[in-house]
Amino acid sequence: MKQILVITIIFLTSNFTVFAQKYSELQNYKHHSVITKNDTINYHTYAKVKTDSLSTILLYIQGSSAISLYQVKKEKGSIVIGTTVPFDLATIPDHFLFVVISRKGFPFSTELDKPFPIPESFFENQTLEYRANQANLVINDLHKTYNKQLDKIIVLGHSEGSDVVAKLGTINKRVTHFGYWSGGGNTQFIDFVTFIRKDVEKGTLTEAQAKIKIDSLFNDLRDIMSHPNATDKFWQGDDNSYKRWSHFSDPPIENLLQINKPLFVAIGTKDQAVALESAYLIPIEFIRNKKDNLTFKAYPNLDHGFEMELENGEFEDHWNDVFQDFLNWVNKTQ
Repeated sequence: MKQILVITIIFLTSNFTVFAQKYSELQNYKHHSVITKNDTINYHTYAKVKTDSLSTILLYIQGSSAISLYQVKKEKGSIVIGTTVPFDLATIPDHFLFVVISRKGFPFSTELDKPFPIPESFFENQTLEYRANQANLVINDLHKTYNKQLDKIIVLGHSEGSDVVAKLGTINKRVTHFGYWSGGGNTQFIDFVTFIRKDVEKGTLTEAQAKIKIDSLFNDLRDIMSHPNATDKFWQGDDNSYKRWSHFSDPPIENLLQINKPLFVAIGTKDQAVALESAYLIPIEFIRNKKDNLTFKAYPNLDHGFEMELENGEFEDHWNDVFQDFLNWVNKTQ
């Protein structure tokens, strides 16, 4: 679990890490908006020092959770904070401006343990193109303010956010370093087949059972692609619309190969959401296309959120270890 600073919370899903964090750090965020003709994009910045001392922007692009960035609850003199931002803010370097973007229709923070209905605007904009455009506009807005003092603009995406990073790399030329974490190279659809076949290899499914599951999967995928913009039909959870699945179905490798800036790809070998084989497609294709801007790291025994399951069933967090590797790579990579 992530660092516990106030009281312990046990609340973990594949895309949502929860931990308590110093409320004073949360209050240090500054809130901004990019307003276009048809949209308002809300983003938030955190820095430890005065803005004129900043030289690097780090934009973190979160995964697929339909939830606010932070959830806060005050009880019995304590403040408990849950978040989809898996960083210990103390690990952010002093000269960095850390940036996160609110999901469409969600405020920066909501009340923890109190339901917040998913807005229809979230489902309408639940696409790769929209999220990449969000990030592009935020980077351009930040560049207007900080361009005279910036050395680096870093974008780091995790899970679904990695797909966004790949797409962003084809449209924004200001980014100097790309982080692509817990994402595959192939279409997300193939992961479901791969994990079914792994269950056959482990002996937890028979060939006959696997055939039934795969045939059912193919029927689901055909239905999704027959209704690619449906926001009232869902698959693999009530917050994943058909529109989301169809618009995130392209193989990210097609976008990654268009990136010529330094690219750091990280995957845990025990990732339970992205098939490891799909991630290995990335270095293979970079080698095949004679591209040398990729650093690829597979972290033994770490899962989708870079945690390691211990023998007692508890989880040991290694997110900060991967992040430190990433920072070291940024510092030595031009």
